Amino acid sequence: MLKVMHSSAQSPTPTPRWEELTNIQPNPAQLDNIKAQLDLVLLALEALAGIGSEAMLQAAAQLNLESKIPDRVALWRLRQSNPLRKGEGGRKKLDVEEARSLVLISCYLAKQHQERIRRAVALLEQVTQNNEAPHKAALLGDYLDAFSNTYQERMEEDENVSTDVLTQLALKLLIDLLFYSAPGGHRRLWLALLDRSK
Repeated sequence: MLKVMHSSAQSPTPTPRWEELTNIQPNPAQLDNIKAQLDLVLLALEALAGIGSEAMLQAAAQLNLESKIPDRVALWRLRQSNPLRKGEGGRKKLDVEEARSLVLISCYLAKQHQERIRRAVALLEQVTQNNEAPHKAALLGDYLDAFSNTYQERMEEDENVSTDVLTQLALKLLIDLLFYSAPGGHRRLWLALLDRSK
């Protein structure tokens, strides 16, 4: 299980640079998988920190990405491009620049909520060591319920997705968020997305 490093002082980190993500180009087939993965990362952040589209748009403004994601409708269309989602209203294509924008926004928000992410991962370590169910810890229980409910509400019905599968997915995303909230998290997320989409 992952060891969480606790530091009393948070060192300021520079704003992630767009150029760092342009060195590695995904192919068109990879983009389809990337948009599903990115939507799940944002869903995990929503479930854990209670953030919504307003916080995502504020992050876009802070990162000077308003030209890529100007408003709530644009954001909805990008997230709706996830092939796992219900409905036909979204756009099927996500271009590379939009994918990079969502990576930077995800990591920016993860960094903002880093303390909560750390607390949740530390609790997960604790319950795992004690052989207890994650739901027993209030913070984890709330996160898992919110993740599961939101997933089932937004994604296509799949009989194979059990509560256990969703719990495992939510916990894996929680641990991933810890890495994405760290300095250089945006590069780590981009590389992880490319790797998983091969």
